[in-house]
Amino acid sequence: GISGVYPQDLGATMITDPVAGHQITLSGQVIDGMGAPLRDVLLEIWQADAAGLFNTPQETRGQAEPNFTGWGRCASDQATGEFAFQTVKPGPGPWRDGRPQAPHITVWIVARGINLGLQTRCYFEDEDKANNQDPVLQRIEHQFRRQTLIAKKTSDATYRFDIRLQGEEETVFF
Repeated sequence: GISGVYPQDLGATMITDPVAGHQITLSGQVIDGMGAPLRDVLLEIWQADAAGLFNTPQETRGQAEPNFTGWGRCASDQATGEFAFQTVKPGPGPWRDGRPQAPHITVWIVARGINLGLQTRCYFEDEDKANNQDPVLQRIEHQFRRQTLIAKKTSDATYRFDIRLQGEEETVFF
């Protein structure tokens, strides 16, 4: 675990009070090249709120949701390798040139044997139209690899996003 330093682990709670938007759970596993889940992974996510605004002083488009931090940290379960974040489904935000980006969550992972953190993105399968126009997804040359960045909807409020480090269906890293 990563507990004991503060009363609550930093990043463990992203929603501090009632928030606007659709609350979701994003869960999954980080899987190695042999197909086994890693059980010693630390994941961090950062994202926009439901309106596509970031909780940062650099946000100039409006006031971000005050009860949503936009940043979370989670260690994988030591027995199963599962991770889970209680968060809000993000809204679309602009790319550097003003084009809209599809709703997504940025994911950063570290683990034993990963000397430099790996960064990827998590998009949502129920955002087809936005995903098809997203400037980052469009830059991925091999279209079949785009699917490695898409979380599967498993219920109205849950999405599954497995991250594969190597092998067939290896996740795209940035």
